[in-house]
Amino acid sequence: MTAPSLFAAKKAATDWIKLGKSKVKVTRLAFGTGTKGGSVQRALGQEAFTRLVRHAYDRGIRFFETADAYTGMPPMLATALKGIPRDSYKLMTKFRLRDAQGDIRGTIDRLRRDLNTEYLDILLMHCVRSPKWPEEQAKLQDELSEAQHKKIIVAKGASVHGLLPLRRFPGNKWLDVALFRVNHKGTRMDTMQQKDTDDLGDVNEVFTHVTAVHRQGTGVLGMKLAGEGQFTTREDRQAALRKAFGSGAVDAVTLGFRSPAEVDEAIENMALALNAKA
Repeated sequence: MTAPSLFAAKKAATDWIKLGKSKVKVTRLAFGTGTKGGSVQRALGQEAFTRLVRHAYDRGIRFFETADAYTGMPPMLATALKGIPRDSYKLMTKFRLRDAQGDIRGTIDRLRRDLNTEYLDILLMHCVRSPKWPEEQAKLQDELSEAQHKKIIVAKGASVHGLLPLRRFPGNKWLDVALFRVNHKGTRMDTMQQKDTDDLGDVNEVFTHVTAVHRQGTGVLGMKLAGEGQFTTREDRQAALRKAFGSGAVDAVTLGFRSPAEVDEAIENMALALNAKA
């Protein structure tokens, strides 16, 4: 009989993990393209952005996320990934709620064209703010479910801004994946207001709901781990990751980058957070 190992395998940012009960596996770290609405990544220009994406890919990041609202970024990401086998990475994008009043199926097709892909691994409703979003977005939810049935998308879900809409996430069985703002300080996190402000969010309440969502089998993704660029010290960036992964309720996170050094730091910071002693 083989004796059990005395040392558990160390966890890494580039490990593949399953998002809840969904059929999607992603690396724990996603390359985000939406820092300040994508302006940070867009300012790099296509050539430098492509080099940055390829650096992340070479370091083992296989999860890339963008949104229709990040002007110009989905086509830039598609260009950066051109030539890389599609089955070697995962893509997530987000559907603007204002487009739910129009041709939803046509918009989903355009989102796929923008990313030069036949299917989307994850498609989220972008930035729900209303406490009545499950009722108000019933048509969009039905269309995303239909697209999932047709295998145009693999997993569906929503991102949220605000405590009131966040309170409608626990118990919601439609969600395969949910994207939440999480860090240790509440910077750029959820408040009672239905618009983004500089007020600190309620860290305790947010993590209470995030934990409930995770327990119900929904895949949980974290964002704003650098406080939307406000965490200027590595200590704060590390603390945010420790808070997220230490909660046991966050499966993976997305971070925006502007340089290879930032990619490398994030991979190192995540290793420390993932393997920190409780």
